[in-house]
Amino acid sequence: MSDLLDHATTPSSPPATTPDPWWRQAVVYQVYPRSFADSNGDGTGDLPGITARVPHLVSLGVDAVWLSPFYPSALADGGYDVDDHRDVDPAIGTLEQFDEMVATLHAAGIKVVVDIVPNHSSNRHRWFRDALAAGPGSPERERYVFARGRGEHGELPPSDWTAVFGGPAWEPVGDGEWYLHTFAPEQPDWNWDHPEVHEDFLTTLRFWADRGVDGFRVDVAHALVKDMSSPLPTAAELAADDLPDGAHRFWDRDEVHEVYRAWRAVFDEYDPPRTAVAEAWVATHRRARYASPEGLGQAFNFDLLRSDFDAASFRRVVEENLRLAAESGTSSTWVLSNHDVVRHVSRYGLPDGMDEAARARWLLSGGTDPAPDLERGARRARAATAFLLALPGSAYLYQGEELGLPEVADLDAAVLQDPTWLRSGHVDKGRDGCRVPLPWTAEGPSHGFGPGPSHLPQPSWFAAHAADVQDRDPRSTLSAYREALAWRRRLRTGEELVFEDAPEGVVRFRRPGGWTCVTNFTTRAVPLPPGRVVLSSGAPADELGGELPGETTVWLLPAD
Repeated sequence: MSDLLDHATTPSSPPATTPDPWWRQAVVYQVYPRSFADSNGDGTGDLPGITARVPHLVSLGVDAVWLSPFYPSALADGGYDVDDHRDVDPAIGTLEQFDEMVATLHAAGIKVVVDIVPNHSSNRHRWFRDALAAGPGSPERERYVFARGRGEHGELPPSDWTAVFGGPAWEPVGDGEWYLHTFAPEQPDWNWDHPEVHEDFLTTLRFWADRGVDGFRVDVAHALVKDMSSPLPTAAELAADDLPDGAHRFWDRDEVHEVYRAWRAVFDEYDPPRTAVAEAWVATHRRARYASPEGLGQAFNFDLLRSDFDAASFRRVVEENLRLAAESGTSSTWVLSNHDVVRHVSRYGLPDGMDEAARARWLLSGGTDPAPDLERGARRARAATAFLLALPGSAYLYQGEELGLPEVADLDAAVLQDPTWLRSGHVDKGRDGCRVPLPWTAEGPSHGFGPGPSHLPQPSWFAAHAADVQDRDPRSTLSAYREALAWRRRLRTGEELVFEDAPEGVVRFRRPGGWTCVTNFTTRAVPLPPGRVVLSSGAPADELGGELPGETTVWLLPAD
């Protein structure tokens, strides 16, 4: 036993005298509302569509739903350009329908998490329209990041910074001033040095918490606070590798945690306290502050999402992130797909070692160069998912992954909606391929998504992945997810994990109660460890014959 304890990774847990908060080991299902289910045939998913599909979520076995933005928006960035943070887009529904959806989910035992977008508003937001009308030097402009342009008449941008979606990060307004948009021009950045911005977001948090929302996913949580003091650095200076922690002008500044301390005070006004998870793309050692009990409570780690299907890489990611979770007194988060990345069935079917730039070139080819091995991608995806669901912490699933959906890589340029496509000069196709509406049925004008066409076209091969087809197949990906989530709920206990010895290319760890997860990352079969197989990502247990096939995960209980 002493040798096994040397490999133990034990995150801190709440005091034994208090029940664990629901989110520590929750399975959270991400809904991208515009592409989930359309109730009225206008091509856009909506809140009644979500409410109608709650039975699917119940049968899947998730603990919570996270809703991507459903706020009023011109869709310059898929809804992340928010006109009003305290309302529902009329194309998606009404506040009354939001309340009905929350009540239905809660009645089914499912918590509700909503996206909050605090780095920027849309350029249609009331305060931004006021800022443009008021002119330079006005109090209205102080709520956003405005700066005088360079040149005699302010005709040049204040700096040469580039926006995340491509192109300049500054937009002129015609009076010598420019506003900062870290992302698209339709997304002006808030000035978080302004007290009215702070207070308005506290009001927004209470608005949704009072409507029964259980938690918040915080978009680009590491941006918010910015240092706009003169002189502004050049883009090259901003990108320097030797910048000290917290010294970047708008990424991951230490002052941002003052914002989240105030948010935590609001969360703790409620019983039970509301929770939050940070989307913070920061250095690994900086993530813990976002996830601290004094801050948001959890932070996404995207390390598995960015890893090849490789034993050493997966184990290293788990060890490091459980150590970080222990340091911050929280639980880790695990994710393989979301609304911003190529679906992991396709990623795992592509050659190992492809980085984001290579995948962008792959999308530009329509998904043909190189041609993915989707059979292998699906096999690896199911194995990786079973591995992830065996880990302590929260698991985040993205809509459609339970159907084994690959990326729709061959969308025609004429239908693309992601601003990345235009802003990059047509060199980055963007994220639409993972946002294509779901296939609920093999038949119908939009495979059951709605009574009419969908806002992004679905390929004909979606029929084979439809939920009604998979529902009847005990070996389908949908059935595998249901089985894995049921066993996860049945076996869920403390947050400890102990790595055990395993052959090269295999990762094996034990959880409290003595059950074990074993993943074979190689292509060759290895001997199956002793125990009773209760879950297999590949062939059923009675067909394994004492061997663990390649690219397969099993869960084992101690032998009777």
